[in-house]
Amino acid sequence: MQLTLSSELVRNAVMTNESGQVLYKTSHPFKLKRMGTTTIQKIRPNTDPMDMHDEFGVMGEIEWRLFGSSTFRINGREMQSNDFLPRHGITGRKRTFTGPDGRPYRWDMLFNVVVLSRDEESRTEVARYHRGSLGIIGPKKKPCLDVHPDVMHMLEPDCPYFCLRRETPQRQGESCTK
Repeated sequence: MQLTLSSELVRNAVMTNESGQVLYKTSHPFKLKRMGTTTIQKIRPNTDPMDMHDEFGVMGEIEWRLFGSSTFRINGREMQSNDFLPRHGITGRKRTFTGPDGRPYRWDMLFNVVVLSRDEESRTEVARYHRGSLGIIGPKKKPCLDVHPDVMHMLEPDCPYFCLRRETPQRQGESCTK
């Protein structure tokens, strides 16, 4: 599956599937004196078949911190990013976690490309973020996240993690957290 983002700014973006259906949206009000909070919403089935407006429910929030661990609120749980996504590597650009399937996974930030792989010897890639292109050289493309079918069950719980992985380097001068 491919999720297309409306913007490189993941904190304020709409994510759509291959047929253009909006699945998620993120919003982050501008705060001059503090990092602020990003709200992640997921589309909900509309109960009225005659109403064609999308309805969204809050899936989670990320309370950003410039120094220290950011706070995640997901499904009624509050977690610190450094506790459930510990940093690894010399630069801290790798984050590991255990997926809902009990397998170890790892987010890597590679030259502004975010990759999710199984944290096993095979290091099988299961998702990759592609930056957008203005079309000056080659065709114009929107940013997107390619997700392997084997990990589609993780798409919803992992969406907030992706937002953190994609935004953290910009926020901390290219040293990552998540």
